[in-house]
Amino acid sequence: MNLRAGYPLWLVRDGLPFSFPKLNKDIETDVLIIGGGITGALVRYHLADAGFETITVDGRTIGLGSTCASTALLQYEVDTPLWKLREMIGKEKADRAYHLCNQAILDLADLARKVKFDEFTFRDSLYFAAYKKDVRDLKKEFVARKEAGFDVEWLDEPEINKLYGFSAPGAILSHHGAESNAYLFMHALFQQFRKHQIYDRTQVLETKNIRDGVICTTSTGHTIRARKVVYATGYEVVNIIDKPIVKLLSTYALASEHVESMPWKENILLWNTANPYLYMRTTADGRIIVGGRDEEFYNPAKRDSLIKKKSRQLTADFHRLFPDAQLVPEFSWAGTFGSTKDGLPYIGAYDKMPNSYFALGFGGNGITFSQVACKLLVDLFKGLNNSDLDLFSFDRE
Repeated sequence: MNLRAGYPLWLVRDGLPFSFPKLNKDIETDVLIIGGGITGALVRYHLADAGFETITVDGRTIGLGSTCASTALLQYEVDTPLWKLREMIGKEKADRAYHLCNQAILDLADLARKVKFDEFTFRDSLYFAAYKKDVRDLKKEFVARKEAGFDVEWLDEPEINKLYGFSAPGAILSHHGAESNAYLFMHALFQQFRKHQIYDRTQVLETKNIRDGVICTTSTGHTIRARKVVYATGYEVVNIIDKPIVKLLSTYALASEHVESMPWKENILLWNTANPYLYMRTTADGRIIVGGRDEEFYNPAKRDSLIKKKSRQLTADFHRLFPDAQLVPEFSWAGTFGSTKDGLPYIGAYDKMPNSYFALGFGGNGITFSQVACKLLVDLFKGLNNSDLDLFSFDRE
């Protein structure tokens, strides 16, 4: 599946920092991880750290799927607002999902320190009303988050203008969030536990269940025998799951030339209530990233043909908020992402595929979902009971 196009900032800036071999032999392992993006890297790290032998394979060069196109805003918010998620699955479950994502950000920060990765920065987040009609629901969201125990503040339009230099009818300021570089973070993780082998350009074509595990056959005819398989393949899972679990969409982003001074204070994360929502962040090398303008289709040719137009629109979106600020796009790209009915990921076992497990962090905060998945999979493989798996199961209503 063609997951992205254009010139993602991270890939252009950071290139290919490490190389990995192509599988050219038959091998065995405890756990085979299919997928070599940020999700696969996190799963590998946590399983290896827990004592499981792993092998990772990816059909592409490592990191050249969705990961290099990620804008890496790390947020506790699920794409479904908390007040609405409470109505869908109940208050206790909804609040728990949000708190798991918040804890995931803290865990990712600890992990970044542990592997000596320095492109990880905590940021406040401002979720602002795109239109006056959105204020009522945004205030409901503020109340729900306060009730759930999150450190949030309500800001009226004069406060937003004074603090952040643009106008919006209202906003929630959250003191939870972070930004990173998912592409380099992934590579930093893959440099840990070097005895756990990684192979790229190694496509798994067939998986056969046997009594004590699975046997996977690659496109070159080699086999990988494993007791368990973890699919960290993201949106490509639609090719193997025989039920509709995710709706594929196209999304767009740009990164500016170097900016002398940022137009808003404290480099906070900005995103709004529009559908699709607009979001912005800064980078460590003095750029602004603007993303959004999603389209409800997955068609690579159509998606890619819109990159220039979408870049112009995102630039105009930025200037509507900051008319006096300078923003010149230098890199523009498109990617595929997916949304689920409740905004939550799918994690754990799928009953139609024995010995197979999934870490599918769909939605706008896929990296935090991936971290949540890692902790749940470690417990599952250790035989520990973790009730949080029910939140993300394939059988949930």
